[in-house]
Amino acid sequence: MVKRIRPRYKAKEVAVAFVCLSPALFLATVFVVIPLVSVIYLSFTNWDLLRETKRFIGFSNYQYIFRDEKFLKSMLNTLYFAAVKIPLDLVVSLFIARLLDRKIFARRFLRASYFAPVVLPMVAASLIWIWIYDPSLGPLNQILSLFGVKPIRWLYDPEWAMPSVIFFALWKGLGYDIVIFLAGLQAIPETYAEAAKIDGASERRIFFKITLPLLSPVISFVILMGIINSFKIFTPISVMTPNGGPLYSTGVMVFYIYQQAFQSFKIGRASAAAVVLFLMILSLTWVQRKAGSKRGIYE
Repeated sequence: MVKRIRPRYKAKEVAVAFVCLSPALFLATVFVVIPLVSVIYLSFTNWDLLRETKRFIGFSNYQYIFRDEKFLKSMLNTLYFAAVKIPLDLVVSLFIARLLDRKIFARRFLRASYFAPVVLPMVAASLIWIWIYDPSLGPLNQILSLFGVKPIRWLYDPEWAMPSVIFFALWKGLGYDIVIFLAGLQAIPETYAEAAKIDGASERRIFFKITLPLLSPVISFVILMGIINSFKIFTPISVMTPNGGPLYSTGVMVFYIYQQAFQSFKIGRASAAAVVLFLMILSLTWVQRKAGSKRGIYE
C-alpha cells in the first residue's frame, strides 16, 4: 500500500513544482531560449533587417568577422577592459569595504556616498564625466595643472581613451562591490580574529590567513559578475566616445554588434559576433568556476 502511495505523491509534487515554476519557465523560454536560438540561426543568414527573406549562407558571417580588423580590435579592447577593470575593482572595493567595516566617523554617510553612483543613470553619469574629462574646461585637467601636469586629451587621445572609460566604469560600479564585500566581512564571526590575536597574529596575517579565505565565495561572485559586466559594456562607450573613440581605441564587442546591426543593417554579421561574445563569456565563467571550485570556494 505504501509503495502505491509514494509514486502518486511524487507525481503530485512534480505537478505542483511545474505549476509554480511555469511562469519562470515561460519567461526564460520567451526571453532567453527563443532569442538565443534565433541569434544562432540568424548568424548563418545574410538578413539585412530591411527584407523579410533570410538566405542561408553557412559560416560566411563568421569568416567575415574574423577577417574584419574592427572585430579583432574590439575583441582585444574588450579583453583589455576586463583585464584592467576586474583586478582594480576587486582590490579597491575590498580595501574600501575593510575601512567602512570599522568604527569610523560618518560611516553610514560614507557607505551611502560610495553607493550613490550605482543608482545614478548611466547616460547622466557619462555626460557628467564627459565634462570632467574636457581638455580645456574639465576640472580634472585644472586640478592636474596645479601640479604642473600638461592638459591631457582624455577621451580624444587613443592612448588615454580606454583608461578614461575604465576609470569611469570603476567609479560607477564600485559601490555595488563594496556592499557585497561589506556583507561578506560582517558575516565572518569576530571570534576568529580575536582567537588569532590572542595567539599573537598580526593584522596582516589575520587578513591573509583568516579573512581572505573566508571571503573566497564573495570574491568568486565579484569576479564572476565583473566578467559578465565587463564583456557587456556599451553605454559609456557609445556616449563618451562616439564611433568607438579615436582610431577605434574604445570599440568593444557589444559596440561592434550594435554598429553591424543598426548602422550597417547586417543582422547576420551582428548575430555571429553576438554568438562569439556569448561563447567567450561562457568559457571565461566556466574557467573561473572551475578554478574557484578547485580552491574550495564552493565547498
